[in-house]
Amino acid sequence: MKAIKKDWNAIKVNDSWAIFKIMSEFVDSYDRLAQVGPCLSIFGSARTQPDNKYYQLAQEVAKECAANGFGVITGGGPGIMEAANKGAQEGKGTSVGLNINLPFEQSHNQYIDLEHIFDYRYFFVRKVMFVKYAQGFIILPGGLGTLDELFEALTLVQTKKIKRKPIVLMGSEYWEGLMDWIKEVMLNKENNISEKDLDLFKIVDSPKEALKYIDEFYQTHDLTPNF
Repeated sequence: MKAIKKDWNAIKVNDSWAIFKIMSEFVDSYDRLAQVGPCLSIFGSARTQPDNKYYQLAQEVAKECAANGFGVITGGGPGIMEAANKGAQEGKGTSVGLNINLPFEQSHNQYIDLEHIFDYRYFFVRKVMFVKYAQGFIILPGGLGTLDELFEALTLVQTKKIKRKPIVLMGSEYWEGLMDWIKEVMLNKENNISEKDLDLFKIVDSPKEALKYIDEFYQTHDLTPNF
């Protein structure tokens, strides 16, 4: 038992120095992203291939974002992220990539503006930056990471930790099962959410629908950084 305590104390002492690494990632990100301008964060699977309809949808909606004056922020990797960065560049818009260092995934994709490539050691710092300067969130089909990002955004808006922002889910066929469960179980059966929580997001199938919803939102709301 003494050996265990000794080892743990050593870990805690060493771990305290990580604070400075964490601070450096926040400071660098705040300084650089504050200069980027209004952006929309686009989330989706890293596994989606270029011949997949959702890859093409992500590319199209990002291009539409750029045409409407928004930059695009992604996780910087392959799949949906690559498609969104590619679409942003095609639309002559700002293309930002917040890449995370993982042992099993490649580095940032080639469609990120060179001056807007970010590399993170810490997931939680990266998640803050997805939200801090985003004026909205567009979520395409993805896995656990995508769901994490979706529910993070919903929770922050629901709890009023950030101001209301448009949250758009693209691909009704993909999301309908989850939405049925949210309504039938979370809302009606268990009463774990309220009816008004369903108004925090909109499901669409086309880039035009997504940008129309976002444009209508900003006819009555201001463009502002979060927290």
